[in-house]
Amino acid sequence: MFHVPHNFVRFTVIISIQMIILAFGYGFLGAVAFLQYLAPSDPVCELMRSYPGELTMIVTLIATVLSVTAATLFTLSVKEALRHRMWKPISLIHLSTGVALAQGSHILKHQYIRLTTLTLFIFGMLRLLTAGWTTLLTPNYFMWPVQLNGTEIDITGSTFAALLREEFLANGLTYIEDNAFEILDIGGMLSGVAAAGYTFGIPRTFNFNGAKYNVSTQGIVPTIEDYSGSNGVPDANGTRLGFSGGNVTVNTGIVPGSHSNVHIPQGFSRNYSMSQQGLTANVSCRAIDSSQTQYLWDTSNSYLIYANAVASSSNNSITGLRLWNISTNCGTGTLTTYEYVTMVDASGNTSSSGSGFLPSIVCQGPMNINQTYTNFAILTQGFYKYGFLKASVCEVVPLLTTVRADYSDEEISSEVTSSAPFQPENIELLSFIAGVAKFQSINSQGLTSSTIGDTLYSIYSSTTTESINDNLNNAQVYLELEDYWRGVVEFSATFLRSGFMAVGSFPNNDIPSNLSSQVTGTMFISTIGWTRWPKNSPTYLLATLPLTIITILTLTCALYSILEAWKEHRERLESRKEVHGFPRGHRRAHFDVSNTLHLIMACAAGDLALEDFSRDGIRENEAAMVSLYESEPDVKPSIKKFVSASALVSPDLG
Repeated sequence: MFHVPHNFVRFTVIISIQMIILAFGYGFLGAVAFLQYLAPSDPVCELMRSYPGELTMIVTLIATVLSVTAATLFTLSVKEALRHRMWKPISLIHLSTGVALAQGSHILKHQYIRLTTLTLFIFGMLRLLTAGWTTLLTPNYFMWPVQLNGTEIDITGSTFAALLREEFLANGLTYIEDNAFEILDIGGMLSGVAAAGYTFGIPRTFNFNGAKYNVSTQGIVPTIEDYSGSNGVPDANGTRLGFSGGNVTVNTGIVPGSHSNVHIPQGFSRNYSMSQQGLTANVSCRAIDSSQTQYLWDTSNSYLIYANAVASSSNNSITGLRLWNISTNCGTGTLTTYEYVTMVDASGNTSSSGSGFLPSIVCQGPMNINQTYTNFAILTQGFYKYGFLKASVCEVVPLLTTVRADYSDEEISSEVTSSAPFQPENIELLSFIAGVAKFQSINSQGLTSSTIGDTLYSIYSSTTTESINDNLNNAQVYLELEDYWRGVVEFSATFLRSGFMAVGSFPNNDIPSNLSSQVTGTMFISTIGWTRWPKNSPTYLLATLPLTIITILTLTCALYSILEAWKEHRERLESRKEVHGFPRGHRRAHFDVSNTLHLIMACAAGDLALEDFSRDGIRENEAAMVSLYESEPDVKPSIKKFVSASALVSPDLG
């Protein structure tokens, strides 16, 4: 008949609890490794963020309870295993080592290196239990990445070119609604100012349609709902080329991951990094050399069209008006002429200090036979207040780009990742961009000043102590001018995309597939929780190694005690005999080897003859072999004592 040892239930409990603790540790670690990211519910996350001190206390308390429980189970199993081992002959140094482990301590004896190392290692593992659990259970702030994809209007292909051509034929650029002209005028000017001023440290934020851009729009339209700007609904004539502000359709969603059932938290904040279409330009501005005959233009054709000699300039009355006919040959064989009107005195003279004239002409076609319709040129020159800008040409080469747009802190920042020049099918797009530049060139000049000229003048004057005169650093001026026109070009693309993606631009706000471009990216959610550590991270070892080792040692000691108890019961059934020359008594569990009083009582009751405290005496005592004798349970008084035994095994001297 199979006998269940009397300590079986006790050790079953010890093994079960220790395995539950180990399973919890590895289960938690495995869940984080499998899911990669794990965060509690949003209310719990908010509590964690609001009460960091209390969070640390709770985590430390849980880690301490688990560590103390595991350490206690280990010492209990060591005590039981050592009690069974003491019924056989054992040296006092080995007994001392076992007692130290049963007390969760260690020995320090250089004569016994192996035993010292063993106890120090186990002692260290016991002390690292709390650190391991704390490392494993402490939540950290992290960014939870979530993949996104969607679509936006594709302005680069032939399909959009045909659609834009239809819009031109239906309305013509000169028939855009008046408020759209205002959007183009003010928005284009502000985008240029923001882009030009950034080089000189002037505030770099540009706002359009409720969205905030860092420096410039880079030709993009927001693809994230929270950053899409205005929520207003455009009217029937307020979309496409007639766009004057309003809600822009956003078609971006979450890509289902491999763990679609995992709850994605709202988080404390969300940042986005998207790959999407953009548009920029390489702009190169320089003074016109006399040998560059294709850039020669006529600025001398002007005459007085109004004079009022009795008017006074002190009360802002107009004393005179001069009409300028600025013309050039843009390479088409036809003279291109822009008309400007400026205010002068009754004699037709202009104040060189208070007034400024900066005319510009946009040549939308090739300037020579070697060019194609993939770029355009802007001829410009400053007079009077802006006399520092000589006759110059800015060659503008628009580029179709792919950008990485970062949406963070309510601002959109973009960086070009790839670019390509315009193709023949982009003629309509180039025409629109050049048209915006032309609109800026004409409408930026007022009666007494130019927006472009004032931008160059004010930005440079605010960042230098030098006087603004003909000796101005041309390189700095051209750098500003290049950034200005680049900002205008990028804004024109953003305006165009916004108009065609505005609510109501397409039926049901669905952009046709042949007009769509893929948008991909990542949403980063700031939250608190647990993430999978890198495979080469030592954190894994710190968190799991101590618990694993202590669990293995606990199970080993517990199984040893169960087997010994079963063998002792079998031997007792066979016969009452002496083992190793000592009477075999009934084993009882009342003796605690970790209890110093029990050890003293057992020594006092025995017949041990030990040496003195000299160095040789201590060494002799450490090598002495003893065993534990227990009287039969029915014998009174109960006796437990150490008795001497022959040295069957020499102690480990390292």
